[in-house]
Amino acid sequence: MNAPLLYERISNFVLDEIRRGALAPGDRVPSEMELAERFEVSRITSKRALEVLREAGVIERIRGKGSFVARNLPDLDQVAISSAAPAAARRSEPERTAQAIALVIPDVSESYGLDLLHAVEERCAEHGIPLVVRLSRGRQQDEERAVETLVDSGLVDGLIVFPVHGEYYNAGLLRLVLDGYPVVLVDRYLAGIPVHAVHTDNVAAGKALTEHVLDAGHRHVAFVSPPPENTSSIEERLEGFRAACAARGLPPDHQHHLTDLRSTLPGAFTAEGVREDVRRVLEFRRREPEVTAFVCCEYNLARVLAHALAEAGEADRCLIACFDSPADPVNGPAFPHVRQDQRRMGREAVDLLLAQIRGEEPPKKSIIPFALIDPKKT
Repeated sequence: MNAPLLYERISNFVLDEIRRGALAPGDRVPSEMELAERFEVSRITSKRALEVLREAGVIERIRGKGSFVARNLPDLDQVAISSAAPAAARRSEPERTAQAIALVIPDVSESYGLDLLHAVEERCAEHGIPLVVRLSRGRQQDEERAVETLVDSGLVDGLIVFPVHGEYYNAGLLRLVLDGYPVVLVDRYLAGIPVHAVHTDNVAAGKALTEHVLDAGHRHVAFVSPPPENTSSIEERLEGFRAACAARGLPPDHQHHLTDLRSTLPGAFTAEGVREDVRRVLEFRRREPEVTAFVCCEYNLARVLAHALAEAGEADRCLIACFDSPADPVNGPAFPHVRQDQRRMGREAVDLLLAQIRGEEPPKKSIIPFALIDPKKT
């Protein structure tokens, strides 16, 4: 049997106090801060515990005054505070719906993020649910601040989060997940953490893109990315690259890695940052002149690479493939690429979040199909 979640322990403590008469109808219930200190948890957890009791009709919460035992209590023997309790044991109540939800995203651009934002907003509008958007700008401290502020404000009932690239997980986000707060991650997931996530099968996508390059006859290929550690999407695209090379019998000395580019990391996409990455690419070319094809984990790195190769006079002899090259109605996409279905990703993220808010337990992972686009065939 699963151990109770932290918020369930607090909810059951307050419920037991009411059952044994220590708290009577109309009595003030310990505050979020008092419960957080007593159980040594975050205020997010204690707030969730009191909200569960309010939904069960056991307490009433009055803004600016606190929480009080309901004067008209339900049958307490029929109230069960447990995510695993059978539906018949819960108090009968109208289906819970979201008052508002929030999207926390690093940034949006035409190449990636804009369609995702449009899809989330579109799906929220279909349900008549307001959407709050916060930009983390790719900085973990901004992501943590946005998550904390949104949850503490009580203005939203759940979060869709596009996690930032980083060495460490967002501690506040982890607490929310472990406390049972409705959260859905998009584009990435947190390895080993039981969080709902919507993303592309990046291993399969990386493998398909690399196979496309190998099918063009290239035998020395390189994977291009920022440092991949602790960013699930990049790690898996690199895994797909290696899998494709191994399946085609490409020797290890024909598989190359240029994974120290940083210009597309948060705050680094500047003229100076691009120049530094161009320098790294040119150094790589001097070390590995036999490489004739590059698999880039993102579009803007493909652009940086193309600029460097043009500067070296090698643009015509090298093939560049990437993820999410934006469509161009006039010229078509710039590179062969994997196109992620951002619209489906955004819509499914909203549906997964609303299911959690309703008290359901949807699948932890939703894998979104991708398409391989060749500009020569479009």
